Amino acid sequence: MSDISAAPADTSVFSEPRLLIGGALVQARAGRTFTNINPATEQVLGLVADAGADDMDAAVAAARTAFDTTDWSTNTQLRLRCLRQLSEALERYKEDLRGLTVAEIGAPVSLTHGPHLDAALGIVSYTADLAEKYAWDTDHGVYDSPVTYSTSRRVVAREPVGVVAAITPWNVPMQINLAKVVPALAAGNTVVLKPAPDSPWTATVLGRLVAEETDIPAGVFNVVTTSDNQVAQRLAEDPRVDMISFTGSTAVGRRLMAAAAPTIKKTFLELGGKSAHIVCDDADLGKVIPMAATVACFHSGQGCAIDSRLLVARPLYDDAVAAMSEALANFPYGDPTDPSVLMGPQISAVQRQRVLDLIAVGVAEGQKVAVGGGVPAHLPTGFFTEPTLFVDVDPDSAVAQQEFFGPVAVMIPFDTDDDAVRIANNSIYGLAGSVSSGSLDRAMGIARRVRTGSINVNGGQYYAPDMPFGGYRQSGLGREMGVPGFEEYLETKVIAVGV
Repeated sequence: MSDISAAPADTSVFSEPRLLIGGALVQARAGRTFTNINPATEQVLGLVADAGADDMDAAVAAARTAFDTTDWSTNTQLRLRCLRQLSEALERYKEDLRGLTVAEIGAPVSLTHGPHLDAALGIVSYTADLAEKYAWDTDHGVYDSPVTYSTSRRVVAREPVGVVAAITPWNVPMQINLAKVVPALAAGNTVVLKPAPDSPWTATVLGRLVAEETDIPAGVFNVVTTSDNQVAQRLAEDPRVDMISFTGSTAVGRRLMAAAAPTIKKTFLELGGKSAHIVCDDADLGKVIPMAATVACFHSGQGCAIDSRLLVARPLYDDAVAAMSEALANFPYGDPTDPSVLMGPQISAVQRQRVLDLIAVGVAEGQKVAVGGGVPAHLPTGFFTEPTLFVDVDPDSAVAQQEFFGPVAVMIPFDTDDDAVRIANNSIYGLAGSVSSGSLDRAMGIARRVRTGSINVNGGQYYAPDMPFGGYRQSGLGREMGVPGFEEYLETKVIAVGV
């Protein structure tokens, strides 16, 4: 492997090649590294430490020691001060982080003003304010017990879980890293962050800012990058880890649950989705279709909550197909550094091939491709996929049931509102969705019946730091962000005092 002291291939990109373990920025003990690739250019950005089992063991030990031997878990004022220091540092380095986000994951610069960066940074200040006003203890008053015939004053106390392992994906890494790490720290936990190998610097730079710009004690926050899934799985198996917080595929979520089962770890899972946008027969296609096309292509379709199934009432269906086909055929995509571009590449050649393989499955099943379906001829470099539209899709087909994680939408007609709800709920997932109708009452009635954790009505948008995010069924367990997301990182203790 390459020497970690080697300079990045692109020195203009904000980067950090080292791990953060026990308060120190260090190389992997075996000296191994792996490369960080720009998905839009296929060029090497630079190197990052490739941790082994001994590095992960050291990070867990540091987090365990910090939780057990420092006052981090009980000193709320210290935590608030440190989180506000981190918020200030992230704001100071925001433009550097913007360049990193575009280079590392191929996010169009135009989208970094949303959840990829600017909106994500608001998680830190929101969570600090929440922790400052949070009722850590709730007095439930005096009670005469019919069990012991005694009188007690009861207090419900909220306390940190302990050592949290945060395992994050590559698609919106800054937002997801902060949505896990910040509430966990604010609640008094210590953390080991293991980012996806396709987006390592977003995490290691966060580690550097914590180490150099805040008073967070050594060992409270650790960052371990690795290309080895077995090293990451040790977090689920290690008895010193009290909680797993994971965002990623449903398949990996199942494996982590199984690995964590012997130690009965608390487990938060934010997993896959196949969200549906229900377009009623009284909807305004002039508003719906531009929004639907933009959502389908957001970050090249690499989002778990993207509305990838467009369910359209039959009277509007032909017009919707024509409008959506035109919108995707002319969608602006390419160089993510171009402010006019709204869609960049897939994260890697492997991910692009997964998308292309599922498109091929759809074609083999007889599903009709109206637009796209391949690699764009005008972009021979970079991991780009054409915006793609399947029409007249069988709701039970692979392309209607499986998550593409690419810029692929499927269109399905429906006859009645009941039919639309049935199709929308015909999924192992239940993460998000949308409803569009000229009648708010009608749209709200449908929204209440769709079994998802979030749903937008008539162009509404649920994403915000104070809104809990998560899903039903195989889209996961628990909620991220908001008060419920903060409380995922807390335990409940009842204290009864005799009076």
